[in-house]
Amino acid sequence: MVFDASYLHLIISSVGERLPDIMRDFTKFTSRKVIELIDTPHESRRDWMLELFGEVADHLARVRNYKLWQDGNHPILLMKAKFTRQKKEYLHNNPVEEEIVDEAYYYLYSSARDYYTKK
Repeated sequence: MVFDASYLHLIISSVGERLPDIMRDFTKFTSRKVIELIDTPHESRRDWMLELFGEVADHLARVRNYKLWQDGNHPILLMKAKFTRQKKEYLHNNPVEEEIVDEAYYYLYSSARDYYTKK
């Protein structure tokens, strides 16, 4: 099985910050950090990943070196508790549905482990 990690789901709550500003800062920060991690001598996939991200950036005047994230997002306003719970369960169970882990709380990059351990 090949896992296509081409998307990210987040539940974001903010007081005073606009969602577009949060997403801009998030993608800018994470892009910089991911490229830093890739651009190390011990990363075996370094050459082809930097080349790929660089080729995408070459076609965009507003991007200097590498483009990691696609433009756009699809926000959904979570107003009701039941709907919010449904979305949270979807996020937590996604790695299980993709057969990455047997239980949602086993997935290292999920908040499901926080709910399971009640941290």
